[in-house]
Amino acid sequence: MPDASPTERGATRSLVNLANIITFARLCAVPLAFWLVLAHRIDDAFFLFMAASLSDALDGWLARRYGGNAVGALMDPVADKALLVTMYITLATVGALPDWLAILVVFRDLLIVGGVIVKAVLGHAVAIRPLYISKLNTVMQIMLVGICLLQSGFDLGIPWIPAMLTWCVAATTMASGAAYVWNAARGD
Repeated sequence: MPDASPTERGATRSLVNLANIITFARLCAVPLAFWLVLAHRIDDAFFLFMAASLSDALDGWLARRYGGNAVGALMDPVADKALLVTMYITLATVGALPDWLAILVVFRDLLIVGGVIVKAVLGHAVAIRPLYISKLNTVMQIMLVGICLLQSGFDLGIPWIPAMLTWCVAATTMASGAAYVWNAARGD
């Protein structure tokens, strides 16, 4: 087999970098986290979720420091959303989070993805820029899942923290979804 050209070797190298490997590992952690919660090994799910959350910060830092690429830029939010949506659905299934909240979180993400697809199909330029409220929403969602896993996995008796965060996540989820719809309607 002939050697790859320098351009092909560079493209291959740029796809396989430490940031992308970490992101891919986070994506692969999603089914394991799902299974751990369903198997009532929520303490282990907590540690996996924390490792996945920290890996998100690490791969982002690596991409900024050493240069990211289009694959990593696409794979990172997919891994984040896959993990969060899976955890919300799974934790609602086992009764650790309210069903309505899981439905709200999933609906918001489907609304955003659906809007992007519709804009692209209609031939409009699609620039995906996370809004401040969306970033706040993501932080709140991560905090709620982490605290819910911590409390459920280690039998902590502080129900007011998840209850308070539930309402914060609901409010920021609705505000974020509304902001994306508003921006799309204005043509932003």
